[in-house]
Amino acid sequence: MEHRTGIEDCYVIKNNKKLRMGYTTGSCAAGAAKAAAWMLLNGQEIDTVSLVTPKGIELSLELFDIDRKDNCVSCAVRKDGGDDPDATNGILVYARVEKSPEPGILIDGGEGVGRVTKPGLEQPVGSAAINRVPRLMIRQGLEEICEAAGYTGGISVVISIPGGAAIAQKTFNPRLGILGGISVLGTSGIVEPMSEAALIRSIQVEMNMLTAAGAQYLLITPGNYGQTFVREQMHLDLDQAMKCSNFVGETIDMAVESGVKGILFVAHIGKFIKVAGGIMNTHSRCADSRAELMTAFALRAGATLEQAKALLDTLTTEEAVTLLEQYGLKEAVMPLIAEKIIYYLDHRAYGKLEFGLVLFSNEHGLLAMTDNVQEMIGKLETGGRSE
Repeated sequence: MEHRTGIEDCYVIKNNKKLRMGYTTGSCAAGAAKAAAWMLLNGQEIDTVSLVTPKGIELSLELFDIDRKDNCVSCAVRKDGGDDPDATNGILVYARVEKSPEPGILIDGGEGVGRVTKPGLEQPVGSAAINRVPRLMIRQGLEEICEAAGYTGGISVVISIPGGAAIAQKTFNPRLGILGGISVLGTSGIVEPMSEAALIRSIQVEMNMLTAAGAQYLLITPGNYGQTFVREQMHLDLDQAMKCSNFVGETIDMAVESGVKGILFVAHIGKFIKVAGGIMNTHSRCADSRAELMTAFALRAGATLEQAKALLDTLTTEEAVTLLEQYGLKEAVMPLIAEKIIYYLDHRAYGKLEFGLVLFSNEHGLLAMTDNVQEMIGKLETGGRSE
């Protein structure tokens, strides 16, 4: 009979699809640690462990690879990411628990768990990349077991994830200064598929790292196209760049809250034409209006009715830019778009940030840039960082 974890009937609805929830690496670590402590202090073997997550969902976690010795016990819980696309899905998260001569509970990371090497992250430099909530879950589980067993001595737990170092290369960890493995994560203990909140948190983490290193001005691109343009056409250091994905508005909010002074956005016209309409989440499911906005700016620059109709029929911004070039309108339209983008960026930031903008097209190259771009680059390279 297949083991039921207690999360089989937990779903979220995304884009009219029913997607199954999962549980985090933090829940796996806490469950494995709790089970190993129980076996160590009670001298008996168990095959499942109960864990109440911060979200309030109680999990029944199956245990794997149990190794019992007189002075320590090790076991693992398998990660289930539900229907979330996750590089860690299916991995085994191990906890090795032993009694310690030192009082209290000591939590550390072993094989496959990253080490923090740069300031600005949730854990201090030198610590295992086990975040605050998973640490709390581990500690609470161990305290519960120790109290039930009447054990008052010290106890240590080492969390390890075989294969974690290889998995980490598919994540942001090396870029963030977390080396040697993945992070043990989770704020609710539960994975919600395709969570925008998780993506936004990852943007916040990257921004925190840059500002902790002294950055006062940020170079931000929505995605890979922007980073390629920055590297190949602008010859700037991508080590000081970060991505905002579709979350332009949230990124600006974070920058204001973090005390950032300015942002240089380098963006493909396909994404940022939406910002020219005040759209701060550029995902197509939130808003499109690319053809409509391109047409509106073309009309302002003198397009005819027939040209406007042709622009409205375009399927991509690349196609629209080609038409604008054919109509002799590209040089007039692009500065208008850039001006309006800056207007809405400034509006979102309540005037608290300086903005520079570079707009480009994969087929047509540089389309527009604000007058302060070179000044912003100088601030990024030198004057924008505190000594």
